[in-house]
Amino acid sequence: MLFAVYENFPPYSWQEGGQPRGVDIDIARIIAEDLGVEARFNFVASGENLEADLRNNIWKGALIGGRISNVMMRVPYDSAFKCKVEQVVFTGQYGAESIAIAYDKASYPDEKPVPAYFRFDAVAVENDSISDFYLSSFAGGQLAGKVQRFPDMTAAMAALRNGQTKAAMGPLAQLEHGLGDTAAVHQPPLAGFAVSKWTLGVAVNFSYRPLSYAVDDAINYALQDGRIGEIYQSYGLTFQQPER
Repeated sequence: MLFAVYENFPPYSWQEGGQPRGVDIDIARIIAEDLGVEARFNFVASGENLEADLRNNIWKGALIGGRISNVMMRVPYDSAFKCKVEQVVFTGQYGAESIAIAYDKASYPDEKPVPAYFRFDAVAVENDSISDFYLSSFAGGQLAGKVQRFPDMTAAMAALRNGQTKAAMGPLAQLEHGLGDTAAVHQPPLAGFAVSKWTLGVAVNFSYRPLSYAVDDAINYALQDGRIGEIYQSYGLTFQQPER
């Protein structure tokens, strides 16, 4: 059974010593085991948007060198988007993700930073991410000069650990994965943030609806008996329950 997972995307999916690792890898293995098949992985690059990713990996295939997977992991669940993309079944909600702020503990010994602090203090984000857009437009653009952009959150968190920046903003799991001993993370209220938390599930080609039912059952069992929560815990992450 072939699962599409994003490449170089810790703590969700990456390769280490030639072996697949990550939260999404382990959840995919639970699904495959429940269905009595072997889990195989197609590591894919993210496209220009989610619709392109689904088209390239689930229902049509890329124009050059692409292949269709049975299931795609880490698909944000949105009811309006679900109606828009009729070629895909959105199912198996297995977790949630939310935006948080990681910070250097020595720089903020008394008060944890909120976005207003970044008028004066440097903050790292992934380039062109929702955190980047939020901070760049916050308070009429007053923070723009202190936003440091990196190609991914791994690099952003490295900048926090080495003192290049005092804080970083992005998905909670990615912040927790890169914290180190000198940093901590919190989730303050984020005024004006349109979508600061979202549910995660999987996508299956609409032609294989019976498969989507089986995948959803496997995930539901793993949520109920705590296996998915244990996967997050094994990577040192906070498990956030999905809205099912």
